Amino acid sequence: MKTQLRTQREHIIFNLYQKDIFQSVGQPFESSLDEDEFKIYSDVIKHIDMINDMIESQLFNYTLNRISFVDRAIIRYATYEFMFTETPVQVVIDEAIEITKEYTNLDDEKQHKFTNKLLDNIAKSVRE
Repeated sequence: MKTQLRTQREHIIFNLYQKDIFQSVGQPFESSLDEDEFKIYSDVIKHIDMINDMIESQLFNYTLNRISFVDRAIIRYATYEFMFTETPVQVVIDEAIEITKEYTNLDDEKQHKFTNKLLDNIAKSVRE
């Protein structure tokens, strides 16, 4: 059973994903989030350059644009939580990994392991 916070995270991540897709083809995007979710989503968008820079700083021989749209949205939101909330690191990582497993894993566990390692590095960089 999904918690209310997990559902909220997913809604925000889905909107980040959709905005990224729409931007990639030069189209405007209108969010369909409720007021509370929209506040968080807007804050993520407001800080997206800082978030992207933090992610890029922890990628080695890889670029942010090589990460799939869905995984990029998950990683961006988790990075936002590290940088701008007091949510415990392990909660952020666990939630991101569970969402990754549900939506992007291809039965080989590579993606959630990649995401886990990347988020662990980002968390150490942000919270230390």
